Amino acid sequence: MAETGAHGSTAAGAAGVGLSKGDTGRGAATGSSVIAGGGTATADAVLSVEGLSAAYGPVKALDGVTLRAEQGRITAVLGANGAGKTTLLRTISGLVRPTAGRVVLDGEDVTRAPVEAMVTKGMAHVPEGRGVIAELTVDENLRVGSLFRGKVAQDEFDRVYDLFPRIAERRGQTAHTLSGGERQMLVIGRALLARPRLLLLDEPSLGLAPRIVAQIFALLRKLVDSEGLSVLLVEQNARSALSVADTGVVLNLGRVVVTDDAARLAGDEDLRHAYLGF
Repeated sequence: MAETGAHGSTAAGAAGVGLSKGDTGRGAATGSSVIAGGGTATADAVLSVEGLSAAYGPVKALDGVTLRAEQGRITAVLGANGAGKTTLLRTISGLVRPTAGRVVLDGEDVTRAPVEAMVTKGMAHVPEGRGVIAELTVDENLRVGSLFRGKVAQDEFDRVYDLFPRIAERRGQTAHTLSGGERQMLVIGRALLARPRLLLLDEPSLGLAPRIVAQIFALLRKLVDSEGLSVLLVEQNARSALSVADTGVVLNLGRVVVTDDAARLAGDEDLRHAYLGF
């Protein structure tokens, strides 16, 4: 049974990935336990968010959010528009400064680290909006993602093209000629070239056909299971997100409502109707 958040209801840049083998079991507790306020008691958390609050002027956007992203698992952050999902990712990655709380990456407090340091420390953020550089080719856009690492072997670029054959076919085209789905593949591929341990993805399904969403989510699942990639996925498309995630975190008005196994959340009809819209 899911536990409720601490407040009593029932309860921004680049991109990154985890590369060491981890627990890849889906839909099971695998030794972790759900705790109040959105955290998960586990020893292998890549990311720990502890009591995080943030505001835009007088408007509180996050109110004591606690959650964890575990190695080799997908954590989906869900909720309606205005729930605080995008602000959460932007605060984790350093684009928004918190008013309270901590962000801990692999045991290191990175709450006040500059955005560029987040990338070198292993965190990367694919923001909403598919921020390709329109006048550059696909290949040039990918090479931007490797700049923090210096010289990158050609086989790493080949790996991205193997993962995304559609952009491989268009590597010489400028990015403004790509479809929305192809742009999303490009920004994820660019993130993978940075070789971080944790990927923050903001609304990757937005505006895409269901078939393309399914392809992108299937690839994320493959990377998690085969390479230990850790993903913190923000989505308004809760049905699709829960189908691929291991854990779900529901936000409402900047607070964690509930954290639980993704399959259990998907099966909770009352919670779905109240917060997830399906």
